[in-house]
Amino acid sequence: MVLALLASTAGAQEADDVDDNGSDGYTPSEAVAHETLRLTGYIDVGFAVAEGNGSSFAAGDIRLPADYGVDAFAPAVNSRGDVASTDTRGLFTNGFLPRSVGIGNRPSFLLNTGSVDLRFAPASVPVLVFMRLQVMPRFLPTGDATRVDLQQAFGRLIPFASHEFAVSLGKFDSVFGIEYLENEANLRTGITPSLIARYTTGQSLGVKAFYRLQFPDLWSALSLNIAATASGTRIEALSTPHQSLTGVPVGSARLGYELNLQKVQAKLGVSGLYGPRNDQTNREVKQLAVGGDLRLSLYGFSVLGEIVRLVDEPGIAAGKLTGQGLAELASGFTVTGFYVTAAWTLPFSAGHLEHVTLYGRYDHRRAKFEGFGQVEVDRFTAGLRLDVFGQLAIKAEYLVNREIAGAPNVPNDVFTSSAVFSW
Repeated sequence: MVLALLASTAGAQEADDVDDNGSDGYTPSEAVAHETLRLTGYIDVGFAVAEGNGSSFAAGDIRLPADYGVDAFAPAVNSRGDVASTDTRGLFTNGFLPRSVGIGNRPSFLLNTGSVDLRFAPASVPVLVFMRLQVMPRFLPTGDATRVDLQQAFGRLIPFASHEFAVSLGKFDSVFGIEYLENEANLRTGITPSLIARYTTGQSLGVKAFYRLQFPDLWSALSLNIAATASGTRIEALSTPHQSLTGVPVGSARLGYELNLQKVQAKLGVSGLYGPRNDQTNREVKQLAVGGDLRLSLYGFSVLGEIVRLVDEPGIAAGKLTGQGLAELASGFTVTGFYVTAAWTLPFSAGHLEHVTLYGRYDHRRAKFEGFGQVEVDRFTAGLRLDVFGQLAIKAEYLVNREIAGAPNVPNDVFTSSAVFSW
């Protein structure tokens, strides 16, 4: 009964009304401005098959920890970055692992995500309350591993009607770079995230502020997005987002510029992050990241790219034990990575087929753990997207993963597909 009542007040979810928590701010559409309560969401149903055993781990590679010598995140199958497998054939790992759907090399249908957004935005006060609840059904070799995640839960205050300024408090998206704007399957052009998404697209608990200054005569704007959070910007598989293990917040920010002409739009930004590592308990052990991003859109074509450099200081606690578990070490770590994505929406539609989009992406990542050799990998991704009925996105893509240096060559290419139903 309660869900039925909520659904009766909810409208269809539109891309320009999704709370992106960041570089573009949040501007309710005119229709939403008169609503107080909305229930929206999506269901992401996939089908995937991976080569090899579905992981990046090679038979015969006995280096330990096993996850320090490969890129376990490479064989991704969905928009969450879950991989086909993390099977190490029994070797010890240090926790630098993605989530897995556990299918190995077996072709399988997947229910990737069921996501529900609830927002309350009364027209009489400048407050928005937002909550995103997600269910990820999984069955692994160990049994049922279904997760329920309160991915976001925050309140936002817009104190000045004459300024584009907002303050948010709670659990929200990262402010670093731009890829977090496509975290969700219903917003992402393709299916899988980039090889650097694990460092920049996580949610965390804290406070953030956004300000944008418009220059109408120049068709331009400047924006600043800053945050102080418990864990920073990494995904929750790598760092707990729900509490600070050191007692000191992690600061992050992005400064952006945008040019909005009638047929050409350009956006660029620089990002930074500094604070204690939240995978251990010593506040003197720091993490540092810097990045840059660029987006261009013209005549149906779009190009976007992002680069990041991240450094983790080595742990200095006795034995370098972390706050995450007695078996894990706070090893020193450095990474440099980037991606470039190009997409073209074909200039036609046919009946209920509204858009046809071709896209491709190139990723490159070079990383090194303390005491290990450098691992260098890249990836080529090609895909097709069909938008039908305004509520269904059908996607298919192929990932070619390559081990360039420091990691054994393994068959870990992936074909994956996705049907995203939105309401």
